[in-house]
Amino acid sequence: MIDGDERFKKIYAKAGITDLFTTENISIGESVKKLAQLPLHHNPGEKFTYSEGLDVLGYFIEVVSGMPFDQFLRTRIFEPLGMNDTWFYLPDDKHARLVTVQEKVEGKWKKYPLTFYDTDYPKKGAKRFFSGGAGLSSTAKDYATFLQMYLNGGELNGRRLLSRTTVQSIMGNQTDDKFGGGKKHYGLAFGVVTAEGQDAGGEGSVGTFDWGGYFNTQYFADPKENIIGVLMKQTQGQIDDPTGWKFRQMVFPTVAD
Repeated sequence: MIDGDERFKKIYAKAGITDLFTTENISIGESVKKLAQLPLHHNPGEKFTYSEGLDVLGYFIEVVSGMPFDQFLRTRIFEPLGMNDTWFYLPDDKHARLVTVQEKVEGKWKKYPLTFYDTDYPKKGAKRFFSGGAGLSSTAKDYATFLQMYLNGGELNGRRLLSRTTVQSIMGNQTDDKFGGGKKHYGLAFGVVTAEGQDAGGEGSVGTFDWGGYFNTQYFADPKENIIGVLMKQTQGQIDDPTGWKFRQMVFPTVAD
C-alpha cells in the first residue's frame, strides 16, 4: 500500500511503519518518527510515488497546532462546515450505521476478512491512530458538503476555510508530467479534468476534480456546472465494478440549460 517497490515494503514492515489505519495502540507521531529514520525512495521532485507523505503532514499539523489531528479536523473543518457524521472513530451511538466492508466470493457478497487490518477499526481497538491520509468514515451528505466548500472557492455558509488563491493552487498541476497527463492533471489530493478530458466527454467540465477512497468510494465535483457526485460503496478485493465511470457518464449528458 505505502510504496509499490518491494524493497521499501520490506524496509517499512521491518521498521513497524503503520499504513492506512489500525486497531493497534500507536499514534501517528510514533509512526512518523520511525519513518523519519528510513531512506527516501528518491529525491523530492524526481518522480511521483504514492507514499506516507500525508501522514507526515498530519503529524506536522499536530506539532504546529498543538492538538491531536482528529481534534484539529473537528474544530477547524468538520464543525464549521456542519460535518457531524465524519469521524476517525465513531461515537457509540453511530456504530450501527457503519456499513460492513464486503467482498464478492463465488458471486455472493460476504464480509471482508481480517487481513493486515481490521475493517471494523472505526468502532474498535485503541482508537489512537489519526492518519493524515486515510481512515475517516463519513456520509455522502457530509462529503458533498466538503466538496461544495471547494466549489465555492474555499467558503461555505459564511465560514471561510481556504482562500480562493489557495484553492486555485490545490487544483493546479502539481506533478507536471510525472503523474497523469492527457485527460487529467494532478493537483494536491485531486485529479483534475483538462480540456482534452472535457472534450472526450463524460468526465465533466475543465477543472472538474475527483478521487476515491480505499473501500471503493468515489466522487467528482464540477465547478462550472456546480454538480457534485458521491458514491459510497464498502467493497474490497477483486471486484469488477464499473459503476463509478458509468454513473459519471450518465450524469453529465443530462445537463440542460
